Amino acid sequence: MHNENGKVVAQYLKNHPKVLWVSYPGLKDNKYYELAQKYLPGGQSGVISFGVKGGKEAAMKVINNFKMIYIVTHVATLTSSCIHPASTTHRQLSDEQLQEAGVPPELIRLSIGIEDIEDIINDLSQALDLV
Repeated sequence: MHNENGKVVAQYLKNHPKVLWVSYPGLKDNKYYELAQKYLPGGQSGVISFGVKGGKEAAMKVINNFKMIYIVTHVATLTSSCIHPASTTHRQLSDEQLQEAGVPPELIRLSIGIEDIEDIINDLSQALDLV
C-alpha cells in the first residue's frame, strides 16, 4: 500500500505550484525510472524527496505545519513521516557542503505510510498552502 500511496503523492507534488522538483523513481521523468521498473516492478516505495519554492524557510514552514505527517529523524515506518535533512541529519555541514552533498535547503524527504491517501494529500495540501 505504501508503494501505491508513494506514487500518488509523488504525482501530486510534481503538479503542485509550490513545489520546485520531485525525486521519485516511479515518475517517468526520473533518471532512475528504467532501473526502478527493472528492479522494483512491484512498486518503488513510499520514499519521496522534493523541494519547496522558498528555500529552507518555506521547507521548515511546511514541515512544522503538518498535522498528520510526523517529523522524525528516520523514515520507512507504516505511518507517514518527514525529515528536513539540511537541519537534522546533515546539520553539521556548511551551506556549500550541503549543496555538494546534494542536500539543498528546500529539500524535504517524505516516507509515505499506509494511511488513507486522501488524508495524506490533505495534510500535504494544507501545509503547502501556508507557504
